[in-house]
Amino acid sequence: MPRLTRADLDALPSYVPGRSPADLAAELGLPEAIKLASNEVPYGPLPGVAEAVAEATATTHRYPDMGVVALRQALAQRLGVDAGRIATGCGSVAVLEHLVKATCAPGDEVVYSWRSFEAYPIVVAGVGARSVQVPNTPEHGHDLDAMLAAIGPRTRMVIVCNPNNPTGTSVGKDKLRAFIDAVPQDVMIVLDEAYLEFATDEDAVDGLVDFGDRDNVVTTRTFSKAWGMAGLRTGYLVGSETVADTIRKIVTPFSTNSCAQSAALAALAAEDEMKRRAALVVAERERVTAAIQKLVPDAPRSQANFVWLPLRDDAVKFAKHCESQAIIVRPFAGDGVRVSFGTSEQNDRFLSVAEGFFAE
Repeated sequence: MPRLTRADLDALPSYVPGRSPADLAAELGLPEAIKLASNEVPYGPLPGVAEAVAEATATTHRYPDMGVVALRQALAQRLGVDAGRIATGCGSVAVLEHLVKATCAPGDEVVYSWRSFEAYPIVVAGVGARSVQVPNTPEHGHDLDAMLAAIGPRTRMVIVCNPNNPTGTSVGKDKLRAFIDAVPQDVMIVLDEAYLEFATDEDAVDGLVDFGDRDNVVTTRTFSKAWGMAGLRTGYLVGSETVADTIRKIVTPFSTNSCAQSAALAALAAEDEMKRRAALVVAERERVTAAIQKLVPDAPRSQANFVWLPLRDDAVKFAKHCESQAIIVRPFAGDGVRVSFGTSEQNDRFLSVAEGFFAE
């Protein structure tokens, strides 16, 4: 049988979703398991979201608004930008996929830090472009000088994940400004700010406030994390009108479905509650990270809703130990383990299990 798919995709790793807690609980013969693997917020949908989704289901026999007009206008008002600068998609990763598609031809290059978001190499390879992965610093953050040096004549895009997934580290304003100033104007800089709402450092970057006037800077954000809509897959970008208009042309038609649009509008109306919940996550982050650093001294300070354990060759072993105790975490073989923050009770349980691993 002749080959029908591209051979260069054979070596591409598949995206690994978090394991189902129901499956693990059944395997262990327990009533439930704790999932701390997917950077979800544990407090349920924001007020009004479930009701908005229920109401929207009454018209799911009709196509959604392809222009996502109401949501883009609401975002524009909240962010202080023109709605023409906003494009939406099925999560911020889908928005990034469209950006790469609109920017790169086969053989072009995309530069990003590594380890970073595991979808990046998949998205880049999908259009036949080449990933240029720049190793993280010993402190598990972006090496901006090395990233700048990695930009070559075929570079079309640079991605800065800030805060970085899975290490939780962030790039400060002055360092990022110097980096952006030095990147050639014909290279798109994507600031992936999926975890922006959890960043509390006084030097934390807000891509729109700090760099929204740069024509070659695009900011991507999501409703999946702090806004509690991981199951509804809604993300957006803010860039120049030219970039946003191009993305709206090539985006998969109707990919921001009607339930997601209604839910996002309801979530925006509950912003105060989102901030309250984000503050709860941050408080747990400080508490859990302090305890983890006693066990793993080089675990970096996080600005996201997870903590990074740089366990290297012990990463998979640690994750299996946690699973044996009904806790799901996210290992990256040979590098480390990412652990999302759950409720206080869930976090206490994780810390107890982690202490048991290191005691052994």
